Amino acid sequence: MAQPYVLLSAAVSLDGFLDDTGPERLLLSGPEDFDRVDEVRAGSDAILVGAGTLRTDNPRLLVYSEERRAARVRAGRPEYPLKVAVSASGDLDPDALFWHTGGAKALYTTDKGAERLSGLLPADVDVVALGPDAEWRAVLAHLGDVKGVGRLMVEGGGQVHTQLLQQGLADELQLVLAPLVVGQPDAPRMFGPGAYPPGRMRLLETRPVGDVVLMRYAPTAPGIGRSASAADRRWLETACELAAQCPPSRTAFSVGAVIVAADGTELARGHSREGGDPVVHAEEAALAKLDPADPRLATATVYSSLEPCARRASRPAPCARLILDAGVRRVVTSWREPDTFVAAADGTGLLTSEGVDVVVLPEYEERAKAPNAHLLSPDEGR
Repeated sequence: MAQPYVLLSAAVSLDGFLDDTGPERLLLSGPEDFDRVDEVRAGSDAILVGAGTLRTDNPRLLVYSEERRAARVRAGRPEYPLKVAVSASGDLDPDALFWHTGGAKALYTTDKGAERLSGLLPADVDVVALGPDAEWRAVLAHLGDVKGVGRLMVEGGGQVHTQLLQQGLADELQLVLAPLVVGQPDAPRMFGPGAYPPGRMRLLETRPVGDVVLMRYAPTAPGIGRSASAADRRWLETACELAAQCPPSRTAFSVGAVIVAADGTELARGHSREGGDPVVHAEEAALAKLDPADPRLATATVYSSLEPCARRASRPAPCARLILDAGVRRVVTSWREPDTFVAAADGTGLLTSEGVDVVVLPEYEERAKAPNAHLLSPDEGR
């Protein structure tokens, strides 16, 4: 599944509101930030909103700059990003501006929602019925695998932002803080109550844009069980970057590993042949930096660019066994170990047989293979 990079975008007041309760839309951003948003839209493959935003704001969701639209066309992309709406009920106005402006459009809904809208929307709107429920993972999977969306900008509303963040599906939050206070308890907020991934987000950027402040954050908390979170992808990407730093070898793979606590705190990292040790493995190097009694290991996740080994000749204990002995119960990797050095390697089988949740994200396999291309046959390198 090629899940898109999900970017949540919104402007809020100093007290955290998206709007006030008046009949007109409260303009939180200024001209400079509207232009910035237009630029972000132009760099996206698709822009998504929920049914509530369609009903209350009647947005067009266009790229307004002719120059940016022309640049998209020159790059071989459609003039406008795909416009995406999500509505479980299908209770939408067929005359809304969303359906009649811009380029391609798609609606994700339930079977009942699709039946309700049958024949009402313009013929060029792709209505995707997802069954009895409009689950976010199904929406993102279809956007990535079928629509080819690599970068998805989400512009609301609050319920959509809340659900994507709570489910660990947001890769980035772009939050603009406006210099005003709403003070109305019934006004809509960006995030509602409920359970969110734990820990602190990572600050990517902060800068003034006119009289507002842009803040960009990335979630860091690993997923739970076998469900991958957006943060899982970022940490696995880090492991792949570490693999590229390994001293080259003709007799061993180059692998990177990161150990992350449940709250998103990085505990340790390592890579193959680290510190001049010609036989040390990535997971082994990372675990050696931690106190075996560290209580955070029980709920931590190990990210490894290559499946942890189940057998090895250089040391008594393979990495899968080291992970089990450390008490770790979740591993995220991108690439199953080929038979290059060990036949029928199956670290995943060893881990899962003892209750570890193993998540494989094959979209990172090519990055994991890159520093090992000289070790792979043509078939394995593909």
